Amino acid sequence: MTHLLAMRRQAKFLAAGLCATLVFGTVLAQQAVPPAPKPALPAPPPLAAPPAPKPVTAKAWLLMDDATGKILAGENIDERLEPASITKVMTSYVIGAELDAGRIKATDSVMMTENAWRTGGAGTDGSYSGFEVNKTAPLTEMVKGMAIQSGNDAAIALAEHTAGSEAAFADLMNQYAARLGLKNTRFANATGLSAQNHYSSAHDLALLGRALIRDYPEEYAYNKIREFTVGPITQLNRNRLLWRDETVDGIKTGHHSGAGYCLLSSAKRGDQRLIAVVMGAASEEERAVDSLALLNWGFRFNETHRLYQADTAIATHKVWKGKVDEVKLGVAEPLLVSTARGRYADLKPQMDVPKVLEAPIKAGTAIGTVRVMLDGKVVVEAPLIAVEGVAEAGFFKRLWHELLMWWDSV
Repeated sequence: MTHLLAMRRQAKFLAAGLCATLVFGTVLAQQAVPPAPKPALPAPPPLAAPPAPKPVTAKAWLLMDDATGKILAGENIDERLEPASITKVMTSYVIGAELDAGRIKATDSVMMTENAWRTGGAGTDGSYSGFEVNKTAPLTEMVKGMAIQSGNDAAIALAEHTAGSEAAFADLMNQYAARLGLKNTRFANATGLSAQNHYSSAHDLALLGRALIRDYPEEYAYNKIREFTVGPITQLNRNRLLWRDETVDGIKTGHHSGAGYCLLSSAKRGDQRLIAVVMGAASEEERAVDSLALLNWGFRFNETHRLYQADTAIATHKVWKGKVDEVKLGVAEPLLVSTARGRYADLKPQMDVPKVLEAPIKAGTAIGTVRVMLDGKVVVEAPLIAVEGVAEAGFFKRLWHELLMWWDSV
């Protein structure tokens, strides 16, 4: 009997344990099951960009995308106005071009002539570099005195050294301006001091800044240096944006009573570079604030992407009579494309290539065009080139391909 009672107690204990295990396991299972995910909401459509922040008192202003030259915003962009010391960007461009051509050298000694000193030196109302009259300085130092300190005396000395006189140098400036397609620009001097028939436009100045960045980056780099010392005199770069935004690396300020306060500025963030122009603002602070507002707006509501790398195959095309049957096509320069932010995925590349290509084809040969379209309009285009050459095939393959080409044409 005692044994039977013990067996009953053991059975009850086992049943209770089994129930507890089942209940506990059910609780754990319920806890282990993650909650059902909420259905994904569709992405909202991109917002339309608000209008660009209009400068308060500027007579003309513009924001340009450097990669494509596209004007993102602006007013009175082709109005002819006095550019003041932004003129020195063209002086820098001419110096860069003449250095590149070998007609002057970076090691040249440049004389601070009495004319340069009296016309643009410390005794005048304008900005000056501080180089001593009737003494020489290395050309690169004189360029820094012009670019960083906006020295009128340095600009005149460089002009005289390069072309013999400032008037002759102004003629060079106008020739280069025509070559760059600046349609509303004429220079009478190398400094930007007020003169008859000395003018430019916001659009032209943006194109000029873009050309300096592209063609002569070493000359452009001087414009981001914050201070420069000549003898006992240290002067700061007048571009306040260099201290306010580390992505700003140029370009040039300008001011006199006829021009007001002007600023040609540029900044690069990632692969994207923008160029802003403000002409005829009411104060030094206003031109800085307005320019930075334009740059920030441009970066916020526009984006630039590197669509294709240089000398990398992006497509192939059939080749007749070659040792190989295809040619690799690419672009000679990196192809950057700029769009309103959020529209990059909507871009549609199109390639225009001749229907029939025959070997031999040299590497670098232009073969058609790649166009990038958005909403049916061309955003950017570039020549397609042969990334690799294709040698001519042997006699029998050429003969066979000749027959096939004739057959296809019938």
